Amino acid sequence: MKVTNLSQDEALSITLRHQLLPQTQQRIDLYFSLPNEMGISPQTLDESNYFHSSIKTRSAYYSDQLHLPLVRSRFISAKKGEQDDYRVNLNLFSYQIKTALDTDIKQTLQHKDSAQFYDTAQELAEQSISLLKKLRRNAPSDKKFKSYHDNADNYLSWHVEQSFLKLLAKGPKTSEDSEIREFLLTLCRDENDYRETHQYNSQTTLIDPNRITNKMRLLQRLMEYGVVFNKEMRHLNKNLKRFVRGGVTALIMAFVMTLVLNARSTFTEVTLVLVALLGVIYGLRETFKDDITQIIWRKIQHGLPKWQQIFYNSATKTKIARQTIWLEYIKSKELPDNVSKLLNKRRQQNKLDAQLLHYRSDTKVIAKKFLPGYDEIQQQLMFNLTPFVRYLKKGEGRLYSLDGQKISQQGVERRYQINVVLVQTCEGEQYSQRFKITLNRSGIINIEAMKAHLE
Repeated sequence: MKVTNLSQDEALSITLRHQLLPQTQQRIDLYFSLPNEMGISPQTLDESNYFHSSIKTRSAYYSDQLHLPLVRSRFISAKKGEQDDYRVNLNLFSYQIKTALDTDIKQTLQHKDSAQFYDTAQELAEQSISLLKKLRRNAPSDKKFKSYHDNADNYLSWHVEQSFLKLLAKGPKTSEDSEIREFLLTLCRDENDYRETHQYNSQTTLIDPNRITNKMRLLQRLMEYGVVFNKEMRHLNKNLKRFVRGGVTALIMAFVMTLVLNARSTFTEVTLVLVALLGVIYGLRETFKDDITQIIWRKIQHGLPKWQQIFYNSATKTKIARQTIWLEYIKSKELPDNVSKLLNKRRQQNKLDAQLLHYRSDTKVIAKKFLPGYDEIQQQLMFNLTPFVRYLKKGEGRLYSLDGQKISQQGVERRYQINVVLVQTCEGEQYSQRFKITLNRSGIINIEAMKAHLE
């Protein structure tokens, strides 16, 4: 079983990443312990609203062994094979270049020795140039396919330039390796000139960093067609909710009609008192009908799944995986024993009264095999924690200290701590781990992983 990785994504978001093999089933449970002082409760943060606004899922083909020398030269020629497959093959080839380059750049930045760093960087540059040439040699003449090729070529040229500029900016700077450094800078200049020669981007876009970045993000999404899965969302228990609403309405109407008939039998004539009494009865019905329906519905749906997501290949429309999702507030007595033990390992001062929010996803991979070159798919679960900090107090306060005869003061920020327990169950094995997330109103300060348990 490959362990799920939890990491910080942006200022106030976390991401879970895990890989899945063909025809496997996996369950992910996340238990959020939210201190009451944060102001989070079913009344202030509805589970459905939080799910739709702040929880995102992304699935795509994945290979952790993909490096630049291993990028497969797929059919990227419109003259070979089926022309309908050109866009998918082009995207697979381009996506592999991007993924492999990102992996190798990250590994190169870990080299501390400058000679080893620049030797590896030069090798990556030569491999990137070779792959770009292979892509450009297969440029189609048909206008129907040329736009696909130009979009991929534009994005990869820009991404290669940005990757090596980042490498040079973060890497060691020594006079001994100036020749290789100049070679890398030349690669970046050549790619920039190449895009200008082909007029891939307008001058208005080039002079605005936001516009060029957003355009490249759009080209990246276009390039992910056939590689990153589309998803279809289904809301479960719709008919059950209609039945509950209808049943509650029927019971309330029966009770109201009983009161109305009793009132009519008491008052033989239509009087002002009778009209007022009937108004009070119908007013009470409208006042409490929604509240009673909501209470009964919460009791009935507690423990039931709420949504289902179907992932399918955007090109072939074949189903890849199915995911069933739960999200609800629970009580401490509903915690599994292993989760309760992990939360009880906190220090005494951290054992504050808290709301418990439980997220669960059951994923089943339907596909028997994936595209050539991919043995796994990767799922990413992104949780935006911004709604959690909505009611937090601002960082107010002063810390005073005495230095001899001088009293000094400095501002301090108010911080909060969320405990998150991750439980991963797959093929009879179970992995659990607690994370301490320290945050304030503006962002996550630190994520500390406690000791993991594998059963």
